[in-house]
Amino acid sequence: QVQLVESGGGLVQAGGSLKLSCTASGGTFSMYVMGWFRQAPGKGREFVAAITKTGRSTQYADSVKGRFTISKDNAKNTLYLQMNSLKPEDTAVYYCAAVWSLRVVLLTTPDDYNYWGQGTQVTVSS
Repeated sequence: QVQLVESGGGLVQAGGSLKLSCTASGGTFSMYVMGWFRQAPGKGREFVAAITKTGRSTQYADSVKGRFTISKDNAKNTLYLQMNSLKPEDTAVYYCAAVWSLRVVLLTTPDDYNYWGQGTQVTVSS
């Protein structure tokens, strides 16, 4: 069983950048497919980005494509989300998620994942 802890959230002005980290413990990190999701007040959990267990392939929501970059360092047991050109509509609690898999796949819905971090708040002011 893997435990996930996010960090790196905060308050930033529109156009600024933040880098989120998700550190994993208790599992073989290289066997986990991972993703980032976010949830704004009054809204459901929304897909942001996904990465294969090898870290070689990625997928993004249209709303963040070209601005956000997901990466996975299997040697450091850490998942990252680099967020550039932030907009007020990016304001949300951001969650990392993981699922153990034998397959090299990208997973984009919350129900695909069974391990979640506690979330980190990102607030973008206009």
